[in-house]
Amino acid sequence: MTPLLDVRHLHVEFRTRDGIAKAVNGVDYTVGAGETLAVLGESGSGKSVTAQAVMGILDTPPGFVTKGEILFQGRDLLTMGAEERRKVRGAKMAMIFQDALSALNPVISVGAQLSEMFRVHQGLSRKDAKAKAIGLMERVRIPAARERAGDYPHQFSGGMRQRIMIAMALSLEPELIIADEPTTALDVTVQAQVMDLLAELQREYNMGLILITHDLGVVADVADHIAVMYAGRIVEKAPVHEIYKRPAHPYTKGLLESIPRLDQKGRELYAIKGLPPNLLHIPPGCAFHPRCPIAQAVCRTDVPPLYEVTERDGTPLPGRGSACHFWKETIHG
Repeated sequence: MTPLLDVRHLHVEFRTRDGIAKAVNGVDYTVGAGETLAVLGESGSGKSVTAQAVMGILDTPPGFVTKGEILFQGRDLLTMGAEERRKVRGAKMAMIFQDALSALNPVISVGAQLSEMFRVHQGLSRKDAKAKAIGLMERVRIPAARERAGDYPHQFSGGMRQRIMIAMALSLEPELIIADEPTTALDVTVQAQVMDLLAELQREYNMGLILITHDLGVVADVADHIAVMYAGRIVEKAPVHEIYKRPAHPYTKGLLESIPRLDQKGRELYAIKGLPPNLLHIPPGCAFHPRCPIAQAVCRTDVPPLYEVTERDGTPLPGRGSACHFWKETIHG
């Protein structure tokens, strides 16, 4: 089956006064209808830039897609004209942004902002668009939606603003949603509510979902597959439960070991040494080698491809890949 979204060998760079920052360096991933892909990594790993390139909202200049394909339902978004791309954005794919307060217009009521989607894309009257906007607010469980439709973003709590962003993304029933750190500024209880709501709506509409996050705890309950990014590359791919049981890349292993655990109370929390690389000067070879506890000479010179991960006897592990020269030592010990 043709995937809903197929990103192939995507490269994005930012041309700055200080030089060229290579933010995305050959990313490949696919998302099917009804499937959730979680994209993990530290800040600066290229997660959000990849999503912006997919959505066509990359600031150009300074950001430029220099290579690759972004196939949505078999059509390359990068070869579409601006008007054709705009019709896809919102109607076919939508994005939930990290900071709802910044993403929403502060001087327009939330009801008017939701209504605008229906008026622009579906040509509805003001009255009909407002009715659909209120229905959406009720669908994402905003209390007293009819009365609150006239309120402004600052009059809502963080969790309610995030629900409005979800309502806006769902307004035209897109086939793909990209959620960029949708729970970052929320407390744990509200995080769970927002993620449960997203999962419920995804099942209802059979949407593909790309969940961008650095929170491994959020991912475990909602994702089908995980792609781990570092310095603009995907360094590991795996089904969600496999990656928790047996990571095949030292970076993924370090991320998992840095999660606080109840059964290790009193122990010092593990931390990956060093900092992510400067994207203006990505180290040669494997970009993770300056921080890697098992790095050897080959890691400093040769960029590892995404190796197929197998069992000890060579049996392929479906959906698994690792960009590490020593993935066998990492996964099998």
